[in-house]
Amino acid sequence: MALGTAANFAVLAGKAVTNTGATVVTGDLGVSPGALVTGFPPGTKSGSTHAADAVAAQAQTDLTTAYNDAAARTPATVVPTQLGGTTVTPGLYKSTGGTFQITGDLTLDAQGDPDAVFIFQTTSTLTAATASTVTLTGDAQECNVFWKVGSSASLGTNSDLTGNILALNSISTGGGATVKGRALARNGIITLNRSTITQSFCQSPSSATPAPGTP
Repeated sequence: MALGTAANFAVLAGKAVTNTGATVVTGDLGVSPGALVTGFPPGTKSGSTHAADAVAAQAQTDLTTAYNDAAARTPATVVPTQLGGTTVTPGLYKSTGGTFQITGDLTLDAQGDPDAVFIFQTTSTLTAATASTVTLTGDAQECNVFWKVGSSASLGTNSDLTGNILALNSISTGGGATVKGRALARNGIITLNRSTITQSFCQSPSSATPAPGTP
């Protein structure tokens, strides 16, 4: 699925981006229609900041399109709310309770297909517990993992989440949390705390050079 110009952002919020401590953002940071960005420094970023400008507004438009695409996809395989301790193969998933939790390790196995896509749909929340992890195997790529979150996502202290978070409302990260992908929130606030957000790109099958975009 395509993120459009939202793919240029590691962090994109609707109202504000706030940070505490030595957060590291690899990629652009943006907010629209809000304009508030605080905590940089002490946080650092490798890309540009777009606050209530045309670039951020277009990215939010494209994020809405991607979010609606992810939300409308069917049929989804229904799995338990708790994803921790499981291995998941490529596909579209939703939970029995409308939320997802990750406690411990979730393994995403692409079974040798680097183009394999994983989409997780929640009607409500995504919660990653303290020290939880999402591990890729079988040639899975970070760029091909999508978390469509119907309200807000919360990542616990020292958690390690892989994939693109597309949240309707807000995203918060506990101290030391890591996202390998993107933190994209349509309407609310992104709250970072000594976190590491690393924008991911797909690897071209014929080259080791990262290629922008998503499948």
